[in-house]
This record gives sequence, C-alpha cells and structure tokens, in this order.
Amino acid sequence: MAYGQHQSFYLRDRWLNKAIKHLKQDERFFYDDEAFEKMGLGKNMVKSLRFWVVATGVVEEKFNEERKKIHLLTPLGQVLYNYDKFIQFNDTASILHFHLVHQMEPATTWYWFFNIFSNGVISKEDLHVSLVDWVNTNEDKKFSERSLKRDIDCMIKLYTAGQSVVDPEEVIQSPINKTGLIKENKGMIIKKSPAIEEIGESALYYSLIKYAELHEIDNVSVEEISTNKGLWGKVFNLSRPSIVKALEGLTYHPKYPLQFTRTNNLDTVRLPDISSLELLEFEYKRKAETLV
Repeated sequence: MAYGQHQSFYLRDRWLNKAIKHLKQDERFFYDDEAFEKMGLGKNMVKSLRFWVVATGVVEEKFNEERKKIHLLTPLGQVLYNYDKFIQFNDTASILHFHLVHQMEPATTWYWFFNIFSNGVISKEDLHVSLVDWVNTNEDKKFSERSLKRDIDCMIKLYTAGQSVVDPEEVIQSPINKTGLIKENKGMIIKKSPAIEEIGESALYYSLIKYAELHEIDNVSVEEISTNKGLWGKVFNLSRPSIVKALEGLTYHPKYPLQFTRTNNLDTVRLPDISSLELLEFEYKRKAETLV
C-alpha cells in the first residue's frame, strides 16, 4: 500500500498536458535537473506530478535497457491527449478518477475512501481516524499518521478545488472537481451521487469494459455493478436506480450496444466484444465531431 506520494499537491489544471508534452520528447524528463524550470513548477510540484501521471493511468513507469526509470505514455494517455488534453469533458475527469481509485496502489487512500469506506457524511478529523484504524488493521509495515492526514487533505482538495470562489487557495482548480463526487461543507466531508450526465456515459461504459478486461469476464450482474470494488456503485457513488438507468441507455449505443437482461430479479449485463481503448477512441471521435 502507498501513501503521501503527492507531496501534498493536488492535481492542477493543465498539469497532465504539460507532463505529457515533455515526456513525448524525453522519457526521463522527470529526472532532468532542470525539469522544474522547463515546466514552470516548483521542484516538489514536479515530484507530485510524477505521481499523478502514473496514478491516473496516462503514463506508466518502466525501466529501460540501462535499468533506468522512464515514463511512457499509455494508450489511454494517448487517446486523452489527442482528444481532450485540457480535460474539458466530464468523461475525461471521470476516467482519470476511475484509474485513480479502482485499484489499491499507488493511491491507497483514494481506493479506501471510494471502495471500502461506507459513510456518506463525516468530519475531516473523523475521516482521518477511520483511515488510521483501517491502515492499522491492514498494513504490516510502519506508516506515518502525518502522511495519512496529508492524503486526506489532498484528496479533499482534488475533488473540491474550484467549487468555491470564496477561498483564495482554491483559485487553481483541480480538473477532477468536475466529477462532483465530494463536497466539503462546514468541516464535513460529503460523498455525492452525481447525475449520469455529470459522470458521462462514455466514462461509465469505458470503466465497465475496463473492469471486465481486468477480471477476464464478459458479463456482470447489476448487483455486482452496485457493490463490487472498482465498479459504478463504489467508484462513482451511483445508486441502483441510476445504474439501471445508465445500463438501459447503453443498450441504445450506436455502435457497441450492451445486452441488458432483466428476468426473475437476475439483472444481467452482457458486454460487447470490444476493448476499452476501441470504445474510448470511438467515443472521443464522436465528441470531437460535435465540437466542429
């Protein structure tokens, strides 16, 4: 499990675009001593951005033939860079969120909050206590409670920075705040259940097919979509009625309709034989055409 790797900086608008642009020219850009000057960011911000590009799935960290770390743009990163490099679509923000929270590493606190922690409303202090209790139960190695507190603070900022114009610290918004998944009000942290339109139908479909790829399945029940870690009920805080509504909408997809069978309370979804990347390419080409 991993904590506190963001250097206390939440992901800012335009950061992913900056990182990808430099990494396309130099796979070891993050190890360039002058990277911070080239990007116009502080040194710790550059370290933070190195975490965010990997955590959101747009870049993967590997070793080259010389056993030196390099950062390569993923196929997902390439699609998003081609069609929405400035994260204007809600779908893009939701896809980045999905990659951030659907697995335990490298953003364990985020995974815990969306997939395991069940409270809908809680104070920031109690949220920290709950995280510490969970880590104590599940972590073998020593950990820093200060790192966990930084995780909580950073997570809240990631989903709320830009929602308020009152706090001057929130002038630089996070692109993930478009998801509307978390709200902070008078010291209370609230899990929100966004409308399907706020998440984006493309993002929902992509995440469902990506989940199926990872688990090597071609069908899934509504109950699983509602309750399984990494699926809509957890990742996007969607209620069962909202899940059913979204699934019914996807049966009318213009090219890759899913099959949604509702019999004897056994609501089952059969997915089309399509990869998540193929679907995403099709969806973003459609979105690009609507902007022309």
